[in-house]
Amino acid sequence: MTLNINPLIAAGVVVTTAATDAVYVMFTSAVNARRPARAATWSSMWYLLAAFAVISYTGNPVYALFAAAGSWMGAYSSVRWLSRTEKTIDKAPPPAHKPPAPIS
Repeated sequence: MTLNINPLIAAGVVVTTAATDAVYVMFTSAVNARRPARAATWSSMWYLLAAFAVISYTGNPVYALFAAAGSWMGAYSSVRWLSRTEKTIDKAPPPAHKPPAPIS
């Protein structure tokens, strides 16, 4: 069994994997901060980096653009939905407060 390793592809895998993990952290941070456009942008970058494997299987990089577009739309709409849900919860009236009875 011979190991036929292309050093450029190996280096590309290492760099892409490192970048993908870094972008994932930024994506998660943007989602936690409820920043829909930022989360969507990080998500599409995440898919573009992950497309390295898709391209090697399909041989057609056009699919990566579709994956990035779908990722952007999905992340944007989910963070917007989370933000809207959070605002609805925040608008609930506070519970009634009764001051303590005076001591006689």
